Amino acid sequence: MLDPFYPVVPDSGWVAKFVPIGTKLIQLRIKDRPDAEVRRQVREAKAVCATHRAQLIVNDYWQVAIDEGCDFVHLGQEDMVDADIDALRRAKIRIGVSTHDHAELEKGLAVDPDYVALGPIYPTKLKQMPWAPQGPARLGEWKKLIGDRPLVAIGGLTLDRALLCLESGADIAAVVGDVVNHADPIGQARLWLVTTRRLA
Repeated sequence: MLDPFYPVVPDSGWVAKFVPIGTKLIQLRIKDRPDAEVRRQVREAKAVCATHRAQLIVNDYWQVAIDEGCDFVHLGQEDMVDADIDALRRAKIRIGVSTHDHAELEKGLAVDPDYVALGPIYPTKLKQMPWAPQGPARLGEWKKLIGDRPLVAIGGLTLDRALLCLESGADIAAVVGDVVNHADPIGQARLWLVTTRRLA
């Protein structure tokens, strides 16, 4: 089972901040950077995670994840179309997928993912979303549909909302703004770690 606290961060510097304090699962979501920069950051993040026995999940850049020998890649719906799923499996890289409705869940399950994310659970300011907020009640339905795979709740999560999601069927709570944009991100990450693990 993956750790219930799952921060999603924009660069490897955040990995270096959160992993040494006990974070065991973290996603590196780099946007609009040159390939060499992406590879450098993935390499740096992977080294930090290896030192602290944490799981690094690379968002989107599946080929870089293969080249750098990463554990995990996270694929959105468009990324699933482009990604070489067979190559990822040959490289023994585990796969997480994003889903927002039943049609996307069907497509996601077709790649036999190692976890399924559902979102946005709550309104989010960080990303323009064409989907209405799912609400925590949808998590119970999704959990029944995906079987024994871990279910990730994402989108607009505060710590209180994350706890509700974990009680409603999610195994993991993915967070962006509530830690990265917090006045004390390290302190907030520590609070998330302690609080979410009580329910694990």
